[in-house]
Amino acid sequence: MSSSTSHPPFRVGLIGYGLAGSAFHAPLIAATPGLRLEAVVTANPERRDQLRQEHPGARPLDTPEQLLAEADRIDLVVIASPNRTHVPLARTALEAGLPTVVDKPLAATAAEARELCELSDRTGVLLSVFQNRRWDGDFRTARRLVESGALGRVHRFESRFERFRPKPKAGWRELADPAEAGGTLYDLGSHLVDQALTLFGPIDTVYAEIDVRRDGAVVDDDAFLALTHASGVRSHLWTSALAPLAGPRLRVLGDTAGYVKFGMDPQETDLRAGRRPDDGGAWGADDPAAYGTLGTDESSAPIPTDPGDYPAYYAGVAASLADGTPPPVDPRDAVTTLAVLEAARASAATGNVVRLP
Repeated sequence: MSSSTSHPPFRVGLIGYGLAGSAFHAPLIAATPGLRLEAVVTANPERRDQLRQEHPGARPLDTPEQLLAEADRIDLVVIASPNRTHVPLARTALEAGLPTVVDKPLAATAAEARELCELSDRTGVLLSVFQNRRWDGDFRTARRLVESGALGRVHRFESRFERFRPKPKAGWRELADPAEAGGTLYDLGSHLVDQALTLFGPIDTVYAEIDVRRDGAVVDDDAFLALTHASGVRSHLWTSALAPLAGPRLRVLGDTAGYVKFGMDPQETDLRAGRRPDDGGAWGADDPAAYGTLGTDESSAPIPTDPGDYPAYYAGVAASLADGTPPPVDPRDAVTTLAVLEAARASAATGNVVRLP
C-alpha cells in the first residue's frame, strides 16, 4: 500500500461550486483514495442544496475567507471560482501554508502566474494547476503514438475544441474586462496550448487570428493559433463557440503515418450527467464507433482510444501531499502557456508573427 492511501485522508476545501466545482473537482476529489471533500464555499442557495444532495459530508461555507481561516482543518485548497479570483485566493492560501490547486488558467497574465510560482518556491507549499485534458483519452492515445515512434518523425499537430453556441450566455466568461480572463482563448485555448507544449516542447513563434463573431458578444469566441516549436514541429490549434460542424478533434502527421480522431472525450459528458469514476464499470471508455484512424491513405485502420483518466490528476495530488513527489501538473507549465496566449493576442492585434523570448 502506498503512503498516499495509508495516510489519513487529506481534507480538501473547495472554493466554488459552479460548473467547474460541482461537475469536475468535487466528484473527482470524492472519488480519489486519500482525499476527502471537507468543505465547499458557495453562498448560492440552490448550489448549497445541490451540494447537500451530492456530497452530504461536506460543510458548506459562505466565503473563501471562512475557509482560509480554517488552515488547521484543511490540508488542500482547490480554487474553482471565477478566473479573476484565482491569483488573490491562491496567494492567500499559499501564504497560509495551504497546498493549492487552481483551475486553469492559473492567472490572467504570465507575470501573475510567475509570481505565484515564486511564492510557492519560497514557502515550499505545493501549487498545481488543473489541466485535466492531459488525461483525455484522445490526447493520451496521440501522446502514446508520438512517443512510441508509431507515426515516424512528426511534423504537424492539429487540435480543436469547437462548439456551436451562437448566443452568448450570461456570466463572467462573457465579460470584456481583461481581469476576468474570459473568452474562448483563455478557456479552451489554455488546454490546446498546454497539450501542444506537453507533446512537442518549447515554442519559438506564434501567429494568431482571434475574433468576436457572435451577435452581442464582447469577448473572443473564435481563434486560430499557428505555433512553431523549437523542434520544428508546427501546431495548428482552433477553438470556437461558432462551429456548426466540428473538424477533427486531433490530427497528427508524421513521415510514416498519421492519426486522426473525431469526437470529444466522454468524461466531461459523464461528469456533467452525474456519473462518477467510482460508480463502477469502465471509466473514460470511448465508443468504438468514435475510434481514431492510424496509418496512411493506402493503409489505415481504426485504433482503440486509450481510456480517459481524469482521476489520475487528483491521485497525483494525493501522492504529492503524502510523499512530496512532484505535482501532476507543474505550475510553471501554466506560466509558459500564458506567455503563448499573450503572444497570440499580440499577434492577432498586429497581424504579425510574434517570437517568444
